[in-house]
Amino acid sequence: VLALTSATFINFKMAALIRRWRKDRIIGIDTLLVTSKVSSDSHIRCRSSSSTLLNLLESRKRGLFENFFPDRVLELESLLSSPQSLYCGFDPTADSLHIGNLLSLIVLLHGQRAGHSPIAVVGGATALVGDPSGKTKDRISMDAEEVENNVLAIMQNIDTVITNYSKFIYNDDKKLPEFRILNNKDWYKDKDVISFLSTTGRHFRVSDMIARHSVKSRLSSKEGMSCTEFLYQVFQAYDWLHLFEKYNCSLQVGGNDQMGNIASGYDLIHKVSRKPVFGLLVPLILSTDGQKLGKSAGNSMWLSPTKTSPYELFQYFFNMPDSVVERYLKLFTFLSLDEIESVMEAQNKALDQRHGQKKLAEQVTLLVHGDSGLASAQRCTEILFGDSVSALTSMKLPELLQLFKDAPTTEVIYRPELTVFELCRKIKCFQRDFEAEQIIRAGGLYINQQRVTQPENVLRDGDYILSTKLTLVRVGKKNYHIVKWCM
Repeated sequence: VLALTSATFINFKMAALIRRWRKDRIIGIDTLLVTSKVSSDSHIRCRSSSSTLLNLLESRKRGLFENFFPDRVLELESLLSSPQSLYCGFDPTADSLHIGNLLSLIVLLHGQRAGHSPIAVVGGATALVGDPSGKTKDRISMDAEEVENNVLAIMQNIDTVITNYSKFIYNDDKKLPEFRILNNKDWYKDKDVISFLSTTGRHFRVSDMIARHSVKSRLSSKEGMSCTEFLYQVFQAYDWLHLFEKYNCSLQVGGNDQMGNIASGYDLIHKVSRKPVFGLLVPLILSTDGQKLGKSAGNSMWLSPTKTSPYELFQYFFNMPDSVVERYLKLFTFLSLDEIESVMEAQNKALDQRHGQKKLAEQVTLLVHGDSGLASAQRCTEILFGDSVSALTSMKLPELLQLFKDAPTTEVIYRPELTVFELCRKIKCFQRDFEAEQIIRAGGLYINQQRVTQPENVLRDGDYILSTKLTLVRVGKKNYHIVKWCM
């Protein structure tokens, strides 16, 4: 291996590699996969008109793709004129997908909407190998049980998004093609190393593998690269070959950082079958400070409601700056371009109303969490920013705990003569008694979002105590306490 990675060997093969990449170069393009033109029949649901398998002009304007590989456009148009299968892989290194992954799922749904058959592959096997793309050192190794748990959680994420899309967003009489969710462990579990290397490994050239950016950058670093991660591209390439042979999967969707792995898959299929296949590269979504919105960046919005609540996801998109709203409406929603134009006209007429951000937040929350999740996010917004007692009354304890996750919860035994002051003492929301009375009389105490200024007031069921037998106490602007009553 040391001999193969020597600088002399790399230089010897580089000229041939450059010639091949000039032939199959990548070109930039806003989008390639095809969508149907849609029009709205409500403020949330989108209705599809007659869809086509190929509509480059419509989809190019959405910016769903930055590049495609290779650049044989006429061949690609011919391929897309009949139903195809397209796939995207998802790495189960966490127990949830994040919004960066959501864009790839949206691309698969656009493909399904256009008449193609989408496949989501969760890497139950390849997660044990580790994808080096975008990493400066080896990924932390994971045991099989953790990977299996992550696979199940991610499959649930994907299934939830698919269900929400078909139930709340897609509205057409035309039946959608099947959306498959697969675990690549299923086609590796019965393979032995010798047969895999003799049948698949023989198609790979080490010079080409070393030239991949994800490998080359690591080999030149102090950390180096393990043999396991070096061989990752072989396994991902085989994933595509397996799907190509079993499901006629001719398109792979991935982020720009997956270009090397996609090229490996393309090369393998080309050597085995010489039939046309293409890689479609989605843009990497960056936060406002320029960081990738991935789980390792520490700033992710997760798709699992136990990691990121519907309210948090809603607020994340509602608080997007004006400069990105139009682009995100095109990327993250299924609104037609005409609908987006109308939203932006309303946005530009009254920037303080944030029409675009509201539509964006509604659409994304509906896709990820369904109508119940959207309703929850709207209730939470009304409680925190609108002081809505009715919204608070409709909330159960789990939803309240999720909204006020940092708030202490105290069980209190109810007695008819209990006063506001005594409740504050029991839940310890003030450090000293004189301070409590002073702040309450000054208007610094809120019970169920209503200001209370009389510490001697008696707490009555149905007044200070909600029908859910809960009470939300707030001191100042942000110090919340949840009271669970034992009646």
